[in-house]
Amino acid sequence: MSHHVRTSIRNISIILCLIPTAANAVAARLVGATDSVTVAPVVVSPFIVIGFVGGFVKHDAMVHSAVQVAAHLRQAYPSGVYAEALENHQREKAYLEIVRLLDTNRDGTLSTEEKRSARIILYGHSWGASEVVTLARELGREGIPVLLTIQVDSVAKPGENDKVIPRNVAEAANFYQLNGLLHGQTQIRAADRARTRIIGNFLLDYKANPIHCQEYPWYDRIFMKAHIQIECDPKVWTQVESLIDSRLPPQH
Repeated sequence: MSHHVRTSIRNISIILCLIPTAANAVAARLVGATDSVTVAPVVVSPFIVIGFVGGFVKHDAMVHSAVQVAAHLRQAYPSGVYAEALENHQREKAYLEIVRLLDTNRDGTLSTEEKRSARIILYGHSWGASEVVTLARELGREGIPVLLTIQVDSVAKPGENDKVIPRNVAEAANFYQLNGLLHGQTQIRAADRARTRIIGNFLLDYKANPIHCQEYPWYDRIFMKAHIQIECDPKVWTQVESLIDSRLPPQH
């Protein structure tokens, strides 16, 4: 065998030996590249608690219990819970805010999973309680569940039904009184008893146990006496807060 032939064979052998080493190096680089990829964290929507005030009350009027509840929740739950009080004509604003909070990937559309992960609590007084049920019904049409609704002396707005709780609501509670010209819905019921638990319809009697709401306007205290008393009754709103707290995550 000639010298040139032997040299060629040796060179080919060296090249063949190097091929697995090169392949392994490429594979190692690929593994390293894969390992360095950062997986985006899963964003979970917060618990959403929205309260509606009654009548023509402003959303930031701190004398009113519905506003105080939202303020207490913001203080008690600095993260993981969205709590806000709104005027009862701001239902559309509340709906849009809920959609924004649920849209965790910010693509402008709620996926089935984003809807399913919703954790929403709604409460309100008077016309605000009527808006609670109407908003829950609106959310139900979009397939968005509601954990809990709470009505306090609910007065139905024209064209609204504050008596029948829609089937997308898991639990509902109703507090009412029967004194005076203006009083609340006495009996709420579930549209679907297999899907909604009515916690109770709780009657308050302010003839026997009057509440003095000195910080409220004089005309409210005269013309809507009992309707205002339930709105400023600390026993009622302590129960409202307790119902809400029991559905929220524990704070560490």
